[in-house]
Amino acid sequence: METYDRIAVIGTGPAGLIASLCLARAGHAVRLIGPAVDHDDPRTTALMQPSLDVLTQVGMRRPVEENGAPLKVMRIVDGTSRLIRSPAVAFYASDIQEPAFGFNIPNAVLNRLLDEAVSQQPSIKRTVAKVERYSPAESAVRVRLDNGENLSCGLVIGADGRHSKAREAAGISQEPAALPQSALVLCFGHDVSHDYVSTEIHTESGPFTQVPLPDRHRSSLVWVVPPHRAGKLMKTGDDELARIIEERMQSMLGKITVDGPRAAFPLSTALPPKFGDRRIVLVGEAAHVFPPIGAQGLNLAVRDVADLAGLLPPYEADPGGADMIAAYNRARRSDILMRSAAVRSLNRSLLSSMLPAQMARAVGLDVLRRVGPFRDFFMREGMAPGSGFRAIRRDVRDALREQIDRYRPRPHQPQDRRHRHH
Repeated sequence: METYDRIAVIGTGPAGLIASLCLARAGHAVRLIGPAVDHDDPRTTALMQPSLDVLTQVGMRRPVEENGAPLKVMRIVDGTSRLIRSPAVAFYASDIQEPAFGFNIPNAVLNRLLDEAVSQQPSIKRTVAKVERYSPAESAVRVRLDNGENLSCGLVIGADGRHSKAREAAGISQEPAALPQSALVLCFGHDVSHDYVSTEIHTESGPFTQVPLPDRHRSSLVWVVPPHRAGKLMKTGDDELARIIEERMQSMLGKITVDGPRAAFPLSTALPPKFGDRRIVLVGEAAHVFPPIGAQGLNLAVRDVADLAGLLPPYEADPGGADMIAAYNRARRSDILMRSAAVRSLNRSLLSSMLPAQMARAVGLDVLRRVGPFRDFFMREGMAPGSGFRAIRRDVRDALREQIDRYRPRPHQPQDRRHRHH
């Protein structure tokens, strides 16, 4: 027997959970399919203000902020030993009239909060199962689950990660490129308060990124290193690893203590030629994979979800039809391509030993440090695509208005009759 589901979301990571909540909030009945939600993920996620705005719509902003740490300052430090190095540059959220760039929250906590919200949403039907087979057809996608269920779905949303079976079923090819890097992730304690400052130290092997946790004396770390070094660091004792981290940070947070789990993940990049076909659309890492630089990963996934939810209303009769799929591909293409290119370029500049690449990165960071308007543009654009350009247009409008007002003729003041000559 086959069950019809108008919209099915495949995947129970943060992207799939947020997609389900947003679509249910917009009035859609959703089938959410995937394994039990991971409540033990050791990583953390920095959700920027635009992502928090999306979470506001599903009642999740306050829980995230209550369980996360505000990112008030983001600092970039050149920790390379190369000939040309750039000075440190700091970005203050207050400079663009924001209380914080976003909030950093442990993935285990975020997943638990989203899982609880899904369980309380009557429009979401939760199915703990894995997909065995997709059979896309003209009018629906048939989905066979490992629990024996057979579904017929008008639209399938693939949020099933970088090894997406939904992407394969859509006929979208992708050639992931392995990078000569792995990411070591862990949390650590420190004597000096982080004061909600996140520091990204650029090294020859990639970024070393400290991000505040809610406890002022704890931070998370994402350290990009060659795979062989990641293996060695995974085996290093806690005390020795704490010493290495403190040395890398030049003791800016005082004495370091390492405790709790750590993990290492091989890095790769992947970008398919399109993001939907055959009644299947892709969100999150099913649609884009790149290194952990600039907190772009889940924030880009949230924009995938927001764009998809915004596109669906005109296609109520057939949410997975060719017109909606084409609209989604158009809506997401420029954002995904631009973000992916920016992250890849910065990562290449760190790995490159070529002098022109080093000069370009150093000069770029120095311009950000010295030129306030450009720094403000970079901060706004980093949080939300287009917001930097909108702010420029607003600033230009204000400047033009000021100039026009300066030279505008004053209203005529009639002369006092006592001074008139007859």
